[in-house]
Amino acid sequence: MEKKYERPEKFFLERYDLSSASFESALGRVLGKKIDYADLYFEYETSESLSLEEGIVKKVSKNISQGVGVRAISEEKTGYAYSDDISTEQLLTAAKTARYIAKEENTTDNVPIQKAASPRQDLYPVGRPPIDVPIEEKIDLLHRIDRLARGIDPRIKKVMASFSSEYKIMLVVTSNGLVVGDILPLMRLNVTCIAEKGENRQVGSFGGGGRREFGFFLGQGEGIGDSEDPPFEHYAREAARQALLNLDAVDAPAGPMEVVLGPGWPGILLHEAIGHGLEADFNRKKTSAFSGRLGERVASELCTVIDDGTIPGRRGSLNCDDEGTPTSRTVLIEKGILKNYLQDRLNASLMKMPLTGNGRRESYAHSPMPRMTNTFMLSGDSAPDEIIRSVKRGLYAVSFGGGQVDITSGKFVFSASEAYMIEDGKIGAPVKGATLIGNGPDVLTRVSMVGNDMALDSGIGTCGKDGQSVPVGVGLPTIKISEITVGGTRS
Repeated sequence: MEKKYERPEKFFLERYDLSSASFESALGRVLGKKIDYADLYFEYETSESLSLEEGIVKKVSKNISQGVGVRAISEEKTGYAYSDDISTEQLLTAAKTARYIAKEENTTDNVPIQKAASPRQDLYPVGRPPIDVPIEEKIDLLHRIDRLARGIDPRIKKVMASFSSEYKIMLVVTSNGLVVGDILPLMRLNVTCIAEKGENRQVGSFGGGGRREFGFFLGQGEGIGDSEDPPFEHYAREAARQALLNLDAVDAPAGPMEVVLGPGWPGILLHEAIGHGLEADFNRKKTSAFSGRLGERVASELCTVIDDGTIPGRRGSLNCDDEGTPTSRTVLIEKGILKNYLQDRLNASLMKMPLTGNGRRESYAHSPMPRMTNTFMLSGDSAPDEIIRSVKRGLYAVSFGGGQVDITSGKFVFSASEAYMIEDGKIGAPVKGATLIGNGPDVLTRVSMVGNDMALDSGIGTCGKDGQSVPVGVGLPTIKISEITVGGTRS
């Protein structure tokens, strides 16, 4: 039986009538005396999306995209050209263009490449990709969600459900002779409920997914935490519960106070406010609050922060990054001490540091750069109940909606979509309109308790940077921050 990871090279060679000589010739067109490195990135992707609203199918779409990108690196300068026409002629044209952008040097010597290599890991052994599941099964799932959510409570007035999936085949060929490819499935299911009581209207949303088979949503496989429901039922119940909860929420207070973040999705604050500041490009350019601080204390000794692209089935996981480097588990902060940055090939070379497998790109039309995969904080020793009991008056934030972050400084504003007051060590009334305002590096130094309940998010994260979006995962245990500014409407 043919090994899975030999297929990407075969796929592109046969589908587009290419040859190993085409690769070697294109790399030869790029490389010259002043070009340090070059690579070719081939991509073929099929994607689809469906949505249901008011019990009616509102949208069904399916798209195919394909192309090749050619990159030339000369010291700090990068030349990048791409074509959506994969052919030897267009490949050579793109190679010539990338070379001119980087340096106007010419060469025609071919660059020898090796036989395609297999990634050393298989993190998503999906038998039938979700995109191959008949559309009728997906529409039926959306209808089941709609009926279930409406039946939970008569105050649920509107239900929207959507499903999306993609199936990507990629191949990287480098001037180092590396030829490595991957086949990446990905799917996501979202549910939004609107609850009404008089003129009060509130929204609740929940969803999940990952690099898994479609049957995951139906409960055919691993579950979600302590829930015995199939994932699609869990998503519907959570979206409805959140909408109904917010009908009775009171206005959030304002001012500095103790804040407890719940496990799982609140890790998005860690991703945005700290994770981006640990990406190598910002640190090489010295525009990050963490620049030049390796070995220094940057957080409470209770904090150990990890980026791990090797967790099976997760949305942010990759067998190899978009430069062909195997992903890894990278300790970024260990007991408060800064240990590492997230590296792609360009920045690792310039900073003379090891690759970490974090070179990622949105598509063949984009040059790679350092990006997170699954970023989370390790569990501590405290029980979640103990953390709540330790708070005299504060905010307990369970889930977040939108937010804004200055990536280089770490300053952030996040809106809580589910939050509660804590009074005398007990969780009190739900609040609405709460925002958290702070600075990521500063917040890490204020972590005073870390729970023993680290959880990863349900598989919904998408990270934006420099106009490129890539799927990611986040995670967090319950943590207490000794003081953070809460924005609200009640003093």
